[in-house]
Amino acid sequence: MRSLNSVIDANLAVALDALLAEQSVTRAAARLHTSPAAMSRTLARLRRILQDPLLVRAGQTMVPTPRARALRDEAAEVVRRLGELLAPGTGVDPAALRTTFTLQAADVVGAALAPGLLALARREAPGVSLRFRAEELEAGPALRDGQVDMEVGVIEHVDPETHVEELVTLRMVAAVRSGHPLTEGPLTPARLAAAEHVTVSRRGRFTGPLDTALAEHGLRRRVAAVLPSHLAAMSLAAHSDIVCLVPAGPGGAAAPPLTDPATGAGLRLLEIPLPLPSVTIGMAWHPRHAADGAHHWLRGAVRRTLRGPGGAED
Repeated sequence: MRSLNSVIDANLAVALDALLAEQSVTRAAARLHTSPAAMSRTLARLRRILQDPLLVRAGQTMVPTPRARALRDEAAEVVRRLGELLAPGTGVDPAALRTTFTLQAADVVGAALAPGLLALARREAPGVSLRFRAEELEAGPALRDGQVDMEVGVIEHVDPETHVEELVTLRMVAAVRSGHPLTEGPLTPARLAAAEHVTVSRRGRFTGPLDTALAEHGLRRRVAAVLPSHLAAMSLAAHSDIVCLVPAGPGGAAAPPLTDPATGAGLRLLEIPLPLPSVTIGMAWHPRHAADGAHHWLRGAVRRTLRGPGGAED
């Protein structure tokens, strides 16, 4: 009888996690492949056990009670640990994989990641194909809904149950064309402010951390253009005297290699003489993939590509 109670309690934990995550009986039922009527009965049982309504009607939607909000992260963690406990091993033969992985990333991250990841796939998992999707303007449920297998980049506004792992920390440097006036002599805050700039913002913002740092020195730069992607901004910098900020690794290499595809002219990287916040690139995935052997290989491949051969541990 004790074993049966454990099974029932485990099922209730899964149902509680689905209800608190979806905040909808219908969506929770779809997530657990059951009927709305059965999920409604389960919600009633949870309300009796926890002595709390958990979800209450607010117009056309349901909203969580304070107790439900407090339980959400804990319920997700319990379900994650149950999944890991009861899942088979993650061993898989990469050479036998026949699948397509969809990754969501900004253009500059995708350009840095794709060549190395594709080379690894060719060597170890030739049946694997890669699909890169542009990052969304607003935080969306792509991971939860299964639209993407992984998000790679600056991870923000993820769902509480999402797994996030930091991979590499980059610093921001100034990228200019070869022969740019700023390449002659030391780069000072005043010289940097006097140059024309392009900013990268999907929301069209003209200002960023560099403007804050310059303002502390009583300086202000002129932003001549705002572009939605780093690659477009880098191309503009390669053809003009515009200055573009790009992320660079510890060894000075930028991501991706800064070579203009049209002319082959390389961009010069200049250290910015101001303290700017670093950029942390990470990967995020939904817990449904935590014990999946194919996804386990993907996570290790992304680590090795961005960290080097020693960064494959899961």
